[in-house]
Amino acid sequence: MEMGEKMNKEALVVCSDKSTGIGITVWDLETGEQLLHIPTCAAAPHGLFCLRNQFIVASQSNRHGSFGGGSIFIWPLNKPQSPLRSYTLEAMGPISCTKDGLYIAGGATSGNAYLWEVTSGRLLRTWHAHHKSLKCMVFSDDDSLLIFGCTDGIISVWSMISLVDVEDSGSSPSLLYYSSEHRSSITGLVTMSAGARSIFISSSLDGTCKVWELVSGRHLQTLVYPMSVTAIAFHPIERLLFSGSVDGNIFVNVLDIGAVEDCFVTTEDQAFVLKVHNESITALTFSGFHLISASEDFTFCLWDTINRVVLRRFNNRKGAVTNMVVIKQSSLFPISNHQRVTHQFQVSLLQKYPQPSNPGKGMATFLSFPASHSKPPPTHFHGNNLLDHLISGSEQEEQTPAMLQTKLEKNIDDRLWVTSMTKHVMEISKHLQCRLLDMMQCRLLCNPYELDSSPKKKRHKIQSQNQTPTEQSE
Repeated sequence: MEMGEKMNKEALVVCSDKSTGIGITVWDLETGEQLLHIPTCAAAPHGLFCLRNQFIVASQSNRHGSFGGGSIFIWPLNKPQSPLRSYTLEAMGPISCTKDGLYIAGGATSGNAYLWEVTSGRLLRTWHAHHKSLKCMVFSDDDSLLIFGCTDGIISVWSMISLVDVEDSGSSPSLLYYSSEHRSSITGLVTMSAGARSIFISSSLDGTCKVWELVSGRHLQTLVYPMSVTAIAFHPIERLLFSGSVDGNIFVNVLDIGAVEDCFVTTEDQAFVLKVHNESITALTFSGFHLISASEDFTFCLWDTINRVVLRRFNNRKGAVTNMVVIKQSSLFPISNHQRVTHQFQVSLLQKYPQPSNPGKGMATFLSFPASHSKPPPTHFHGNNLLDHLISGSEQEEQTPAMLQTKLEKNIDDRLWVTSMTKHVMEISKHLQCRLLDMMQCRLLCNPYELDSSPKKKRHKIQSQNQTPTEQSE
């Protein structure tokens, strides 16, 4: 096998929420071999993701409920070691991260939501997102919005600009909009692009999938199924929506938003069905053009969706798979010392309580490095001139590991500084707008009195000019 093909091969990460003894298993999708096993993990549904293709992050299930305290474990893929254990105020259910890996969001059964900054571990925001349990969440493709799905069918959409506003972290963030169209618990959320529009799809136990316009929240389409929908996945190239049901069937629909005028569509006669599982579908995902489905029958399958056949069937005898993530097998390879210095990403302990920013104090970190030899993106931020001079001088002479480390830390500091300044400028703009509105309101309130009083003053002045000195003295 050529090195390029080996680097592009994918692996499947699976785990269950039943018992910590089951752990996490990494499978080779092509050969069916087990590549890696990580013990002591039981992640809640929608509680597993891959961070920057370098870390596996999982929220740990808690049998004692949300207020028994929880934890989030982070494992580096390319260096087997004990996880970075972050303990949270509540047990986290669904968790997710932004595409760039800078922020992690988590939701609890109490309806509270949490947002962390990954590099510093700082808890930026905690707020009461809903009065019911949060079941799933997803970030928009551009990371500007955070979408929650709840047990009562409510979908809420929040702006990341207001959530990361550290200066206003004491107040509740503003809700962009919400929807109550679903009649039962939300089971899945996926985002996609339809031409110039950004949309997202929600699935529910009420037996429907609904399509929404992301920015406005307008309801575009409803797909109706004969059974409760427990999981969904969307293939953006084929424009196919896969909806797993409680009876083990997987319905496949071609999703064409522009061609549908009626927002209410019955899909029972339009969809073709994939049948192989005997019990409820727990998770759906993709590896290239192949669908992967997991079920409560303790199996998960790799599908050829064009020919509607199962290519490979895996048995997970210890428990039903509730979370699946596809990763590059290259992320499991060991790395060289050169990559260790030049391509590192910092992950810190996630704070349990909101605290003032104090970098470098009590910070436990993982440094992980991708196996690819691609150069890091150029940084155009400007910071300390003396530090710039020292780094540029070292580049002309010799790039020692210490100087490379200094340069990386400077780039991270510059990016955080630019983010902070952007927030500060936005806050000043907001303040100036409020002041302008106050001044306009004051002007409008004061003008009527000025208009009423000015003619009287003019008339009094004219009369006084026409009077004689004797009349004026009297």
